[in-house]
Amino acid sequence: MKLASLKQGRDGQLIVVSRDLTRAIHAHDIAPTLQFALDNWPHVEADLAHLYRNLNNGDAADSFAFNPERCASPLPRAYQWADGSAYVNHVELVRQARGAAMPESFWTDPLMYQGMSDRFLGPTDDIEAADEAWGIDFEGEIAIVTDDVPMGLRTEEAHDHIRLLMLVNDVSLRNLIPNELAKSFGFFQSKPASSFSPVAVTPDELGEAWHDYKLHHRLHVHLNGQLFGQPHAGTDMTFNFAELLQHIAKTRHVSAGSIIGSGTVSNKDRSQGSCCIAEKRMLETLEHGEAQTDFMHFGDTVRIEMFNEANESIFGAIEQRVVRYQHTYLDEDLNHHAVHSSTKR
Repeated sequence: MKLASLKQGRDGQLIVVSRDLTRAIHAHDIAPTLQFALDNWPHVEADLAHLYRNLNNGDAADSFAFNPERCASPLPRAYQWADGSAYVNHVELVRQARGAAMPESFWTDPLMYQGMSDRFLGPTDDIEAADEAWGIDFEGEIAIVTDDVPMGLRTEEAHDHIRLLMLVNDVSLRNLIPNELAKSFGFFQSKPASSFSPVAVTPDELGEAWHDYKLHHRLHVHLNGQLFGQPHAGTDMTFNFAELLQHIAKTRHVSAGSIIGSGTVSNKDRSQGSCCIAEKRMLETLEHGEAQTDFMHFGDTVRIEMFNEANESIFGAIEQRVVRYQHTYLDEDLNHHAVHSSTKR
């Protein structure tokens, strides 16, 4: 199945979307929201699947044209957003970029942080930032959505709890990260709202591309209309989604509607490009002695998408533009910082 949420209220309105992403139909008679569906999955899955079959067969009389611009993220907010770093090659490069050592344990024990989940951006919503100097970056990722997961889950049990997959743009403010991590208490201001693909899909929809708890397709990222990277998501993934799920469930029960991210998709084969600017900047530094690619400027756009073997979009595209966020208090703070910095010089 392919599921999406129209923008309505805080939690959206659940719709079922056709396989080719052209048509949709309301699912409110079955489940008003995606969170409701996840909370009641055993009771609603069959009815949603029946609606999906009818839609694809052209038997859904009340269907309408699907428009991603009307969509929130499939889960407009979530009880939990835990982002991992499954592609350790990426972690190693980004840590090099900020002069941080790479512990050997990173290859055997996943990194994980809890991100902002009370409000996600829609797939075509603008990325708002008050200052370009914060180092605005995108991160192309894959995520799973779970049902209720018991504490102490084993990896071989994970398939019973992965309900949906999505694409992610995990927006990062790179120049705020070093000072935050220096406090040894994790990300906060440097990780604003993330965005997700227009639709979430059930694992069976992915066919043979979904195996070993990895998604075996390329993730295509474009910056300002130019291909930035197309690494293969199933290659160089050190920790699969079963291992990430086991990691977060080690000491706690995990509630339905929790989202677990893969971290930035990355390949050791440099010819495939990157899914974030920070990684490319590090590669440039290693090759040329300095970074040559700027972080995002106001007006820049990013597009993140994945295609199947027939070159059909699976999740729809995340397509966003960076815009200046203006707020009186933030403007005063930025002006004060600029004056203070100039007097110090």
